[in-house]
Amino acid sequence: MTETPRDLSGRKALVTGSAAGLGRSIAVMLAERGADVIINCTRSLEAAEEAVAACQAHGAQTQLVAADVSTEAGVATLADAAGRWGHLDILVNNAGITRHARDHADLDALNLQDFLDTYSVNVAGPFLMMQACKSLLVKSFETTGRPASVLNISSIAGVTGIGSSVAYAATKGALNTMTLSLARALAPAIRVNAVCPGFIGTRWFKDTMDAEQYARMEASVAASVPLNVASGPDDIAASAVFFLTDASRHVTGETLLVDAGMHLHYAPLKAR
Repeated sequence: MTETPRDLSGRKALVTGSAAGLGRSIAVMLAERGADVIINCTRSLEAAEEAVAACQAHGAQTQLVAADVSTEAGVATLADAAGRWGHLDILVNNAGITRHARDHADLDALNLQDFLDTYSVNVAGPFLMMQACKSLLVKSFETTGRPASVLNISSIAGVTGIGSSVAYAATKGALNTMTLSLARALAPAIRVNAVCPGFIGTRWFKDTMDAEQYARMEASVAASVPLNVASGPDDIAASAVFFLTDASRHVTGETLLVDAGMHLHYAPLKAR
C-alpha cells in the first residue's frame, strides 16, 4: 500500500462540523497529509474528541473548538483559534443541518423557522466563516505566495433541487452561487470551490430510520446510480481533499458533483 504523501506539512486547516461524518473524514485526511487541524462541533463533544485523537495519531497539532457557525460569537471563537497559528491555509465549510421533508409537494411540512434555521447554518455560516477568517487566509497567501483554499461542502440538492427538503436544496443552491461570487471576488489570494455529494452513508440518514430501513436504502442507492455504489464519508473526502492540495492550485470557482453518477438519472430514494 502506498503511503499517503505529506504534501500539506506545516499547513493550518479549520474544518467546521468535523466531529463526525464527512467533516471528520476530511479532517483526518488532512492530518494524514501533514496539516494541523481545528476540529469543530456544536454538541457532539465526545465524537469531536475522538476526531481529535484520530488526527493526533497522524502527528497533527489539533485544537477542539465547540462553536456554532450560525452565530457571530461562534464564528469569532473559531477565528480566534485559527489566529493562534497566525495564518490559515485551509478552511472547509462543512457544518450543515437539514429539516427532513422529503415530499417536496407537501408545502406544509416546513415553516418559516425551518427555512431560517437551515439558511443560518448552511448559507450564513460559511459566509460568516469566510468573513471572520479572510485576513488569516490572505496572510497565508502573503507569506507563501500560494493561494489559501476554501472548500464549501454543498450537495447534489443544490444542483438538481432534490434532497431532504425544499429548504435544504435551496440553501445548497445559494451556497453554490456564493462559491462563484467569492471565488471571483477573493482571487488571487484565496481559492473558493465546492463539492456536491449525493448520498453519503452518515448519521443524517441512519438517525432517521432503523437498521433494516437503512440497509434497504443503501442497497437502493447502489442499485440506482451508474457506478453501483453507496458512498461513505471517506469516498467523498478523497475528492474533497483534491481542492485543498496544490494539485488544484489553478482551480477556483469550481462546483464538483461527487455522487457516483446520481445526477445522470435521478430517481427518488425510498426506504422500502
